[in-house]
Amino acid sequence: MIAYRAAWVCPIDRPPIRDGVVTVGGGEIVSVGSRGASGIRDLGDVALLPGLINAHIHLELSWLRGRVPPANKFTDWVKQLIPTRLGIERAGDPVVMDAIAGAIAELRESGTIAVGDISNSLASAGPVAAAGLRGVIFHELLGFTERDGALVEASRDARSAAASHGVPVSIAPHAPYSTSPELFRAIRHEVDRSACPISSVHLGESEEEVELLASGTGPWRGMLEFIGAWRDDWTIPACGPAEYLEGLGVLDARTLVVHGAQLTPASLARVAGIGATLVTCPRSNRWVGVGYPPIERFYQSGVAVAVGTDSLASVDDLNLFTELKTMRYLAPSVPARKFLESATLVGARALGLDAELGTLTPGKRAAMIAIDLRDHTGDVEEYLVSGIEPAQIRCLTP
Repeated sequence: MIAYRAAWVCPIDRPPIRDGVVTVGGGEIVSVGSRGASGIRDLGDVALLPGLINAHIHLELSWLRGRVPPANKFTDWVKQLIPTRLGIERAGDPVVMDAIAGAIAELRESGTIAVGDISNSLASAGPVAAAGLRGVIFHELLGFTERDGALVEASRDARSAAASHGVPVSIAPHAPYSTSPELFRAIRHEVDRSACPISSVHLGESEEEVELLASGTGPWRGMLEFIGAWRDDWTIPACGPAEYLEGLGVLDARTLVVHGAQLTPASLARVAGIGATLVTCPRSNRWVGVGYPPIERFYQSGVAVAVGTDSLASVDDLNLFTELKTMRYLAPSVPARKFLESATLVGARALGLDAELGTLTPGKRAAMIAIDLRDHTGDVEEYLVSGIEPAQIRCLTP
């Protein structure tokens, strides 16, 4: 066994311990407490905490870093993304695969140990497994004109092949403006009977999405008509995004609701009541033209809040600590511990990993990170959400 001493131990599920000690044996946490154990390995002036959980990322889009500039309107950003992606990307392309490997290394360097990865091609499954990164790969399907579950059936073998690498694979709809009601329900049915019954959906991300669902008008309808994907028999829901999916019967406690930037307080209360987890990606939201999300409103609603970076097509880096710094800027009244909990325990719980990860608790995996405190004085939790750079981070994951 090894006993690690740190200036601060941040278990997440209880207050920080000054001059704390975490004892590890067989790759698991044996005990967490204060100084007193023998054979201590002193880590010095650091904060010890569980590794971070990036609950929403698109690893297969990592090759798009620097290729899709920010926009002032979401549909304008999408119009830049689609031709760039379709014009170059190919399954198994070395450019794509090398970028995935580089992104995984970047995640590790910034303290992330598990991900909720959205993938259309499932190209990330092998690299994620090979790197020992934990999490779930969500096979994302879309099709506004799909009228049955044929797409789900046709893609089942691909998910089985991806899961053979040893990483959990589930299935997920993209968003209300790109997924038909029939496809939503078929995906939900598949998720309910799968070995990994967790799903994800982009929801309430943009004003354009809200307009489409409320009135059947706006830029999304125009884009769907332009590409020949509009359905005249689609019934306009005349409600908000969360209410729409709740009405379809596809929103439950095992769903990761991603973004939610346009959800009203009433909608957030519904999501909270259902028990779904909201995954916020504030830096990406601003990049794609939907503006910063209402972080304080999220926490006030009582919804479980996890954190993601989204893809390198819409963010400068994959450092989740920078996401936390942005959240602190946007929500000065929220306690720092709530942000840290969102980036660890809440994300782990949403991905079904909380029995192993998310807190420094005896019996869990000793997947820890040590943060160099440098010139820190005062509240250690506030320091941890003030902007931590990769050079300050040391991974102690077994």
